[in-house]
Amino acid sequence: MAFITLSLLNGLSYGLLLFLLSAGLTLIWGMMGVLNFAHASFYMLGAYLAYSVSAWLGFWPALLLAPLGVGLLGAAFERLGLRRVRRFGHMSELLITFGLSYIVVEIVQLVWGRSSVDYRVPAELDGPLLTVFDTQFPLYRAFIMAVTLGVLGALALLVRTRAGLVIRAALTHPDMAQALGHNVPRVFTSVFGAGCALAGLAGVLGGNAFVTEPGMAQALGGVVFVVVVVGGLGSLKGAFAASLLIGLLQTLAVALDVRAAPVLPYAVMVLMLIFRPHGLAGGAARTSAW
Repeated sequence: MAFITLSLLNGLSYGLLLFLLSAGLTLIWGMMGVLNFAHASFYMLGAYLAYSVSAWLGFWPALLLAPLGVGLLGAAFERLGLRRVRRFGHMSELLITFGLSYIVVEIVQLVWGRSSVDYRVPAELDGPLLTVFDTQFPLYRAFIMAVTLGVLGALALLVRTRAGLVIRAALTHPDMAQALGHNVPRVFTSVFGAGCALAGLAGVLGGNAFVTEPGMAQALGGVVFVVVVVGGLGSLKGAFAASLLIGLLQTLAVALDVRAAPVLPYAVMVLMLIFRPHGLAGGAARTSAW
C-alpha cells in the first residue's frame, strides 16, 4: 500500500511538472501554429538562471526573476528571428528553432561549464511532507504540484478573458484584429514569450528536483513532444491528461524496475498515432486551447 501511494504521488508530481513544461509548447502551437523545437532549451535556461540568481538573491526571487528572464529572451527571439522567417512557412520556423536549441546548449556550456551545477532545493522546502512506512514524500514535490495547479487555473481563466479572445482573434482573423486596433505582431510576441516563461518556470522547479546539467534539455525534450502529441496538438486539456498519464506510467515502470521504462512514453505515442491520430483531445482545433 505504501509503495502504491508513494508511486502515485511521485507520478503525479512528475506528470504535473511535465504539464508545466508542455503547457508553454501547447500554448505557442495552439495560438501561433509554431512547433518550437527549442522549447526544452528554454526549460534548461530557466534552471541555470535560477541557479545563478538563487546563489545571489535566494530561491524565492529566482522563482520570479528566472522565468521572467527566459520569457524576455523568448520574446526577443520571436521578434528578431522567428518573425522574419514566418512568411517562408512552417519548415523555416521549425529549422530556426531547431538551430536555436543547439546554440543554447553551447552557450550554457560556455557560461556554466559542461558538468552539473549545485542547484539545491531551498531549505524551507527541503524535508518530507509525509512518511509512509519509513518512506518519505518530499515537501518540495508537493510545492511543484501546487505551483503547477495554480498555473493551470490561471491559464483556464486567461482563455476566457478579453486578452484570451484577442489572442485567438489575432490567430484566426489577423486582418480583422489589426483593423480593430490590436497590434497582432505584438500579440504573437507576447504569446511566444509567455510560453517560454512557462518553460523557464518548469526549469526553476525541476532543475533542483532532478539535475541541472547541459543534457537536461535533450533528456526531457523528447518526452515533452510525446505529451503534446498524445494530448492533441494545441489542447491544454489534452496536454494535462497526457502529462498525468505519461508521468504515472513512467514513474510506476521505474519503481517496478521495468527495463523498457525509458521507451514507454514513445510506445504510447506510436500507438496513439496509429489508433487516435488527433490525440486524447479528439482533434481540438488550434483556435481553442482547451
